[in-house]
Amino acid sequence: MSSPTGVQGITEADIANYLANTPGFFERHAELLSSIQLSSPHGTRAVSLQERQMDLLREKHKGLEQKIMEMIRHGQENVAIADRLHRYTRALMLTVNAADLPEVVVRELKQQFLIPQAGIRVWGATTEPGSGPSEREFAHEVSADAKTFASSLTLPYCGANVGFEAAGWLEDSATVASLAMIPLRHGATTDAFGLLVLGSPDATRFAADMGTEFLMRIGEIASAGLSRLIRAE
Repeated sequence: MSSPTGVQGITEADIANYLANTPGFFERHAELLSSIQLSSPHGTRAVSLQERQMDLLREKHKGLEQKIMEMIRHGQENVAIADRLHRYTRALMLTVNAADLPEVVVRELKQQFLIPQAGIRVWGATTEPGSGPSEREFAHEVSADAKTFASSLTLPYCGANVGFEAAGWLEDSATVASLAMIPLRHGATTDAFGLLVLGSPDATRFAADMGTEFLMRIGEIASAGLSRLIRAE
């Protein structure tokens, strides 16, 4: 490519293209690197082309550092969540008496994931000698509408507490602003055999636009553990 010097109608794009495709230009004219003065982005003083390039590199390096720190932070958060999920799962597996499982599910979710309030109902539970599941809170009567609602959920419900029956299963439902309701079932196409409800006074804790994949995992683990308690059909 020939030098554009003297060419009429030359544009900035032409110059930029020429320099990009002529790497030897600044080798032949090294004095330009220090003699060309540009405005500094950090003040009104002028800086050389070399200094400006160093500023750009520093900014790029700073941006990369921030991205790396963000990746590390997300990695640490994921490890912490995995540890909590492991402890939750382990507690269910170590529960000897099947009738104790619903209470363990609720207790571990509150402890491991700092959930202010949680409740659970399971219908169709077996009655084992000495276990007395019918006397447990999880076995209290649930309306047909609540059972139908649980079975209709293909994904956990997250949103405002607008008077759902399940909100009444919580310790202090009047203070609950947002809810997550997780159906308990053995497969995506089967009817629910129970419902797990989580509540918070924070209206944004269980927002309608939040992702539900993690809540689904919570429900799947609880459903697998509670299979010991459900009457075989």
